[in-house]
Amino acid sequence: MKYNLSEITEVIRNRRTVYPENYSARKVHKEIVQHILQNGTWAPTHGMTQPWRFHVYTDEGLQRLAVDLPEFYKKFSPPGKFQESKYTRFKERALNVSVMIFISVEKDPTEAIPEIEEVEAVACAVQNMHLTATAYGLGAFWSSPKFLYTKEFGEYLGLTEKGQCLGLFFLGYPAGDWPKSHRKPLEYVSTWIDK
Repeated sequence: MKYNLSEITEVIRNRRTVYPENYSARKVHKEIVQHILQNGTWAPTHGMTQPWRFHVYTDEGLQRLAVDLPEFYKKFSPPGKFQESKYTRFKERALNVSVMIFISVEKDPTEAIPEIEEVEAVACAVQNMHLTATAYGLGAFWSSPKFLYTKEFGEYLGLTEKGQCLGLFFLGYPAGDWPKSHRKPLEYVSTWIDK
């Protein structure tokens, strides 16, 4: 075997969603974030379009998000759906983490690659990021509030007409124990056809 399969399996099975409210105050250093993003760029990409884009907010950038994200949420909440607690949570999350990364797709300008395949490539990049974060002992959370999908939010990030934000990726050191999880047995989710 070329690699230690048991270690790779352990990283995959220990990957967790860890919410920002459960992060400690320990700062995630820039070099670690760069390594996580670099590993993201090694995801499969049909036609080598490499459609992923990352907008990384730290320090004063987070202060700006603490003002802007709640307002985006408020503006794009359907009538009767606005919740003050969510508005406050957008602000608090921006003020209590050391890094937030917006994950976007810039679709192939020639449209030779179907849009769904570009989005799938970005999702693979996020999985690589999650696994790298796990190897560092970092919790991560891919959040996708609906307003991120709007044209206005794409413009806020400076995306092109073909671009779209797909989510917000939080990183942080867990404040407590590493979360536990489970999966359904394979026989519940697989069908084998041998003739």
